[in-house]
Amino acid sequence: MHQVNIHEAKTHLSRLIQEVQTGEEVIIARGNKPVAKLVPLDAGKPERRLGGLKGMVIEMAEDFDEPLPDFAPYMPDEGA
Repeated sequence: MHQVNIHEAKTHLSRLIQEVQTGEEVIIARGNKPVAKLVPLDAGKPERRLGGLKGMVIEMAEDFDEPLPDFAPYMPDEGA
């Protein structure tokens, strides 16, 4: 990270942006007092890809959605 004054920032903006793209942070100062910071933007979220899990589920039990026996005391009676 290094500091430049406003005049230098205006004069060499392209060079400063190249530095920021490589991961460097640049402080812009007015009269030796920092007033702004140039930092790289986050790349953001990756693009969603539909069907990415296709073929991942190989076998599913017939009773996969049945309540577990441990929870029987908490389940309502089906005959009530």
